[in-house]
Amino acid sequence: MQLTFHVQGGDFTRAGDASSQVKKTLKLLNIAPAITKRVVVALYEAEVNIVAHAYRGVITVDIDPVRIVLRLEDEGPGIPDIEQAMQRGFSTASPEVREMGFGAGMGLPNILENADRFHIDSVVGKGTTLSISVNLQA
Repeated sequence: MQLTFHVQGGDFTRAGDASSQVKKTLKLLNIAPAITKRVVVALYEAEVNIVAHAYRGVITVDIDPVRIVLRLEDEGPGIPDIEQAMQRGFSTASPEVREMGFGAGMGLPNILENADRFHIDSVVGKGTTLSISVNLQA
């Protein structure tokens, strides 16, 4: 099964819509609650990153009998230093984003903690792609 969502940068009123829809779908598929939680936490963090930092993005969710694979591709400024961006507390969020309660610098570390596999590619001035995989079996 494949689900696709389009995310608009700066649209905080819809931030989390994709995560919410995926959560509902995983519940309908009787995916274990612990797995569902990991997927939804990782997806929410990545989705909010698109809203906070990019112009737009596309989220693709592939669900198969072995794993759930999330692919998030955005058009935006990209990440100049991925190693630095992976550090807890590091953030490039604007003051406006921080005032809304986002941009604490926990997004990428939280994604890493909840993923069985995580890969990030970024090109400055072009955008960022995240590949996140969560296994359905231990």
